[in-house]
Amino acid sequence: MKVFRTSLVAFALFMFGSSLPAGASSSVPTWQAAKAVALPSDGVNLPQGFLPTLSCPSAGNCLAGGSYLSSTGATEGLVVSEVNGAWKSGVTLSPPSNAGQNPGVSVDTVSCASAGNCVAAGNYALSDGSMEPFYAVETSGTWDQAKEVALPSNALASGQNSEVMSMSCPSVGNCSAIGTYLNQTTALGQVLGFTLKEASGSWSSAAQIVLPATANTNPYLTVHQLSCASAGNCTAVGSYVNSNGNTVALLLNETNGTWASALTPALPANASAYAGAVLGEVTCHAVGTCTAFGTYNNNVGAIEPLAVTETSGKWGRGVGITMPAGAATNPHTFFYYGSAQLSCPSVGNCAAGGQYRDSAGKYQGFVVNEVNGKWQAATELKLPTGSTSAGANGGVTSVSCSGPGTCSAATAYYDANGVYQTGVSSEVNNVWQTDVQIVLPGGASTIGIDGGIYGIQCQSGGSCTASGSYELGSSTYQGFTVNTN
Repeated sequence: MKVFRTSLVAFALFMFGSSLPAGASSSVPTWQAAKAVALPSDGVNLPQGFLPTLSCPSAGNCLAGGSYLSSTGATEGLVVSEVNGAWKSGVTLSPPSNAGQNPGVSVDTVSCASAGNCVAAGNYALSDGSMEPFYAVETSGTWDQAKEVALPSNALASGQNSEVMSMSCPSVGNCSAIGTYLNQTTALGQVLGFTLKEASGSWSSAAQIVLPATANTNPYLTVHQLSCASAGNCTAVGSYVNSNGNTVALLLNETNGTWASALTPALPANASAYAGAVLGEVTCHAVGTCTAFGTYNNNVGAIEPLAVTETSGKWGRGVGITMPAGAATNPHTFFYYGSAQLSCPSVGNCAAGGQYRDSAGKYQGFVVNEVNGKWQAATELKLPTGSTSAGANGGVTSVSCSGPGTCSAATAYYDANGVYQTGVSSEVNNVWQTDVQIVLPGGASTIGIDGGIYGIQCQSGGSCTASGSYELGSSTYQGFTVNTN
């Protein structure tokens, strides 16, 4: 990577001008060796490497969340805090009072308004096996007992399978969240969505997401991510099934604390009549100014990336992304929704990444940039020397930008020995560099098929933090955190 950096940056300076964006760095960040997460005293490992969510309100102050398996075999909620640059031991979330003996807590999303003032959410198990949504609040570094989300009145009373999927807290005491639940219309329930909000420290009951009249009887609604420009002004994305049996993309706007009915964006002109469109990533710069990312099927059935932009409160027609040279006719574009694979540090300047198949049928990672409002063609992820491919469980897993053209992409890939590793590819002045492998804790040799970096966040000053998991052996996983120097 260092061999090529000077010439690539020189080329970028020629192409884009000699001045760097405010807060951007002209050099590739140096990543420290990863450190193992210290689990609570009864912790054994992370089931399926589950440490999926990260929030960093400021440099050196972060929160990672997931689940851990206790010595008694119970699945407990896990939160791990970084305070002033030092990572603390993991903390067990106290589940709601009606949780089963095995609380089955899954922390799916965390958001911090400021250091030590965070919210974690996901779902937990009742004694009858029902899965109910929860939220837990941290105030000045202390976590309260988690509370059950009050679902809409039409929620299935027994056999529920509900969870909070994504949440954003723009300020202390003000959060918005989205999730899914089953209603009681049929024995098995229809899959619907809900919104949830906290205003001035008070949490309301969840409200049902209103879908267009064209939604199927069972819309199988999925919500993936939410972004808030300010308290009560947010956008959520996902998908649902319409009355023709087609999966269509979903856009949902909250304005001044009120959620509007869901919208479906206009797709690119080459979209199939049955496009199977899904939006899984979204970021908002200001009220009515957002970017969403996902996939759609074009008119020859190829699964391509999709970008949709909102300007002054109006969503434009979706734009298809050109895949890297050498991509398969059908690249089967794939995103690990929920792990923040889209980052937009300023209006019209974004970076995203995911996975695709090349013409040889191999899985590869890709990165793509929007520069001054125009999406560029995607480029293949530059893997370390000897690496064979991204693998079916690899590619770009998370993206974060400290400024326009200055980004970091977390990756997973097969090394020369055919085992999965994790790394970070850095973008310097709009040029993506060769991936740098992260050194795992304790000499571990692989992240395994379920491990890797699933959260990365970079600050405007250029410092970055990431969290994820790695394999200890026999499909046993441990968490890790890693920071730049």
